[in-house]
Amino acid sequence: MSEIVDGRIRKILDSRGNPTVEVEVYTGLGRGVSAAPSGASKGATEVKDYPDGGVDASVNIFKKKVLKELRGLEATDQEEIDRKLEEIDGTADFSRIGGNLAVAISMANAFAAADELGIPLFRHLGGLNYSMPIPLGNVVGGGAHAVNGTTIQEFLVASHSRDIFDAIRTNSLVHKKIKEMATKEMNTPLGMGDEKAWVLPFGDEKVINMIAQAVSEVSDSTSLKIEKGMDLAASNYFKDGRYQYRDRKLDKDEQVSFVESIINDHGFTIIEDPFDEEDFESFAELTKRVGNKAMIIGDDLYTTNYDRLKKGIEMKATNAILLKPNQVGTVSRLLRTWRLAKTNGFGSVVSHRSGETDDFFISHLGVAIGANYLKAGTVGGERIAKLNELVRIQEEIGVIR
Repeated sequence: MSEIVDGRIRKILDSRGNPTVEVEVYTGLGRGVSAAPSGASKGATEVKDYPDGGVDASVNIFKKKVLKELRGLEATDQEEIDRKLEEIDGTADFSRIGGNLAVAISMANAFAAADELGIPLFRHLGGLNYSMPIPLGNVVGGGAHAVNGTTIQEFLVASHSRDIFDAIRTNSLVHKKIKEMATKEMNTPLGMGDEKAWVLPFGDEKVINMIAQAVSEVSDSTSLKIEKGMDLAASNYFKDGRYQYRDRKLDKDEQVSFVESIINDHGFTIIEDPFDEEDFESFAELTKRVGNKAMIIGDDLYTTNYDRLKKGIEMKATNAILLKPNQVGTVSRLLRTWRLAKTNGFGSVVSHRSGETDDFFISHLGVAIGANYLKAGTVGGERIAKLNELVRIQEEIGVIR
């Protein structure tokens, strides 16, 4: 039996220097440790990070109430553990104990169960059905992740290689190439945003062209295919019925045409959150227009929420979903949403948050569910922790993609 026998909690700092929770779960023969990240660009339907009182309130709740409820439960039954967390909280959005406390416990329990069983986490979560996701990295950042950057929040690249290290390294080469190109036009040092992407004081369309040039040069030198992508995080600048860029304002129809041109004219194949999170209709129109030319991904649109995804499927809003554990509070909730997405032919992207820790749970999750991409940045210690874990996992499983 692999019952939970004890647990610990502590406050640690995330990559923005803000406090978050790290939880340890102990079974008879296993130990798991996991920490919760935090997002700056959040969907309105995400669970609540912490209850009234913040991080300290969650720490006290764990010590006084949650831990004693978990002792004696079977760690290998992830759904039982996660149901217990929902029962203890009693709300749909974890507003009493905090979604970040819930997800840290849930992920730590999964690590402990895998340790108890003597198998890697990705095998515990996925069994024998797994594959290596393509690393998807942020090279230019703006929006809610940076000050004085582009309106579009993230410009992304995804390098394809059967050797995961080569793919990760190639993404970083694009990151370096962007710096080289930008510094030729600027008299001041480049800054970095929350996810260690470059912050450029240029217009969005200029950066679109810079990304295309950088990708072309690095692809030629490495002979690897490199996809171009972006997270528009458009809810952040949709105001008074218009998408308000630095140099213009677009109505809904104009925004659809603008994003369509990014795909057709500039060759971007990964498009995340191009419209406001409640505008399912515009998502559906773009997805209809571009077909299989690009992956149209819902993040703020879905917030890893099962019911939101059901609506998206009914409306044919997107062809892919972004998955973030702390958006829904437990591993089981995320997997339930992913199964619905997979059953309906959706692609999937497992993602980090802008305020990260060195936790690498999402690396194992991405492999376990066979996600198309793992979105985990290109550089920075908390990002590299996840990318380097992919290298270790490939060493375990061999080249399978």
